[in-house]
Amino acid sequence: MSLSQRFVLALFRPLLKLLFSWKVVGVKNIPLTGPLIVVANHVHALDPFFLTFSFPRWIHFLAKEELFRSAITRPFLHWARSIPARRVGKIAEKQQVLESAKRILEKGLVLGIFPEGKRSQDGKLMRGKPGPAVIASKLGVTLLPVAIVGTDKIKGLSWLWKRPPIVINIGEPFRLPPTNGRLSKSQMQLLTSQLMTRIAALLPAEYQGMWKKDEN
Repeated sequence: MSLSQRFVLALFRPLLKLLFSWKVVGVKNIPLTGPLIVVANHVHALDPFFLTFSFPRWIHFLAKEELFRSAITRPFLHWARSIPARRVGKIAEKQQVLESAKRILEKGLVLGIFPEGKRSQDGKLMRGKPGPAVIASKLGVTLLPVAIVGTDKIKGLSWLWKRPPIVINIGEPFRLPPTNGRLSKSQMQLLTSQLMTRIAALLPAEYQGMWKKDEN
């Protein structure tokens, strides 16, 4: 973590606590060393900020390429050392993203990915993209599931005085079965399901969406 990143964390953590009823659960589950992939649900544009300020390690996020084209967000993303990724692209382009992620992880750093690929409009956990699970399985890297609860309440201006409760629920780290070579569609779906189920288990039932277990 750079000096400027430490400074930003120290400066803005108190501000977030002032604006929100913000709580982090499961900090003890965060591995303090070694390569790590943080996977979380995605509801609001502020989700990456809440994750960043909830962790003792800097998170290098995989961000959609469109954000790097904006003169407003591009400088911040470069400073944060985020990785551009296309939602839809050719195999060569996807391989390029994999190589970028691999370089981050080989340095023993933390990679942050929202496996849904976009924000959920109703707050419920959606179907996951195979990328995060494939990266973790191929590289043999530990995954850390995280549930972000409450950011769906940040709407309009009323949240400024309502201080909506935000909970960052950090689960236990785990690993997916190792794989080599090209994976079949069914293999990728199986790995992705294992990952998404871990995230869903950390969410309240009303946010689990398609991953909610049938209790009958």
